Amino acid sequence: MSKVKSFFKGIGSWFREFGEAVVKGDAFTRLSLLVMGAQNIRSKQVIRGIIMTVVEIIVILYTVLIGSGFIADLATLGTVERKVEFNMNTMKNEVNDYDHSFQILLFGIISVIILAAFVLFWINNMRNAYQLQKDREAGKHISSFKEDMVSLINEKFYKSLLFIPCAGVIVFTIVPLIVMIAVAFTNYDKTHLPPTQLLSWVGLDNFKNLFSNSISLTFGYTFRKILVWTLVWAFFATFTTYIGGILLSMLINNPKTKVKKLWRTLFIIAIAVPQFVTLLLVRNFFADSGIVNTICSNIGLTGFLRDVGILEAGMNYIPFLTDPVWAKVMIILINIWIGVPYLMLIATGVLMNIPGELTEAARIDGANKFQIFRKITMPYMLAVTGPYLVTQFVANINNFNVIYLLTQDVYTTTDQALANSSGKETDLLVTWLFRLTQEEYNYKMASVIGIMVFVICAIFTLLAFNRVTGNGKEEDFR
Repeated sequence: MSKVKSFFKGIGSWFREFGEAVVKGDAFTRLSLLVMGAQNIRSKQVIRGIIMTVVEIIVILYTVLIGSGFIADLATLGTVERKVEFNMNTMKNEVNDYDHSFQILLFGIISVIILAAFVLFWINNMRNAYQLQKDREAGKHISSFKEDMVSLINEKFYKSLLFIPCAGVIVFTIVPLIVMIAVAFTNYDKTHLPPTQLLSWVGLDNFKNLFSNSISLTFGYTFRKILVWTLVWAFFATFTTYIGGILLSMLINNPKTKVKKLWRTLFIIAIAVPQFVTLLLVRNFFADSGIVNTICSNIGLTGFLRDVGILEAGMNYIPFLTDPVWAKVMIILINIWIGVPYLMLIATGVLMNIPGELTEAARIDGANKFQIFRKITMPYMLAVTGPYLVTQFVANINNFNVIYLLTQDVYTTTDQALANSSGKETDLLVTWLFRLTQEEYNYKMASVIGIMVFVICAIFTLLAFNRVTGNGKEEDFR
């Protein structure tokens, strides 16, 4: 709460300084309201003043000539639909001057962001102009452009390094995220595909559809089922590999284990092989007519399962990846093979740093191996790898590869309500989102689901990180 208060206090101070600059500034400071580099030029920072003015001119020209049109059309997302008409004079089919709704949405948002960033830049420039005025009146040294460049290379070099990453985050993360959020409030689907059709704003209708149910509209039912499976999958996928990696590391590093390097190498090979290759091979192994089913049939396991009622009568294979229950169990088991070797390496590094005197003291006090594991090994592991555990859980919520590569073109849903919404029992939210976009072109609902995934991951991450790293728990353990 204190951080929030200090944040808003800083914003208030920022705007208060701007107001003070407007009220108490001299002629050149006030002129900076119109010509941003006026005070810089007056203070003999000519190059910086010219750069400020040029930036201002570029933004104004872009806004007037290009951006204003897109911003104005954001309210309707276009009104002129694309038409192809035959021109009797040229004897050719000609396309009219139509509105491209998605282009309007994209460039309209970009133009708003540019304009908002410029306003903040303009306000900050006024604060700097007033500070320059006060420094000049007080007889303080005013740095030249050359001195500023040297400063950016030396004591302010961190700002120079951060500029490109920050710009990349804005361009490739924040802007697409804002566009995706905006699409969730439109009717962008296969019946409204730009440029052929126009888009329009629908408000919260798409969000209502995600939480409602009807005979023809089953997004609410599908969302609940897939959300539950997503959380169950993320829990088991995270903790089975986590605990399995720790146990495997302890087993390999046990003094009684022979040829430790060989065992480590074998498991590291599983990491070296590209994941998609492993998953596609395993999918073929466990197919209805795959090698595993052939072996199970030959040794009589399939017949035994059929006799005891686990398999339906007449079924001559085990539906490892084609039955909803079998498929979910197999996906978790296969993920253990994929994820445990990587966790083994992490656990090995952490376990090697556990102070030997802790375990030795525990043995002297009469603790057995399980008690040492529960009271020393696991608390130490959680203290060190807690943040990794949180990020891994979130990563498993969005684990596209394992689910998609194991079930695509293999699993077919038998639930008509799920099929109506393009979902499957084995889908995660992220694979359902992918299918909605790539197969159904239902971008509006995919955007809504994307927002929900973001909200779920953000809430869990904030709560979990605060729980794992808060209150100095690492220091308390040490």
